[in-house]
Amino acid sequence: MSGSDAEEHLIIAPVPALVAVLLRLEKEKGSPLTEDEVIAARDNAACIAMPLSAYEAVTGARGYDDINPEFVWQEWQRVRATLVASEA
Repeated sequence: MSGSDAEEHLIIAPVPALVAVLLRLEKEKGSPLTEDEVIAARDNAACIAMPLSAYEAVTGARGYDDINPEFVWQEWQRVRATLVASEA
């Protein structure tokens, strides 16, 4: 392992992506998730640590960025509006 690989920043990433988890939960519920439900889903999400380069590769392969867990409610509202419009 080279020095640059050993020093690469680790990312804590939800698996599966939070946006996928929230979308599934909302479809199961049949109505919009509340802020408390979104936060609970984030807090209970399975996460893994991975190098930034691996995270970028995963994001590129799936074709979308995930929701930032620190701003989960605000970002879910933004993304949800797009997802709901595309399903209509």
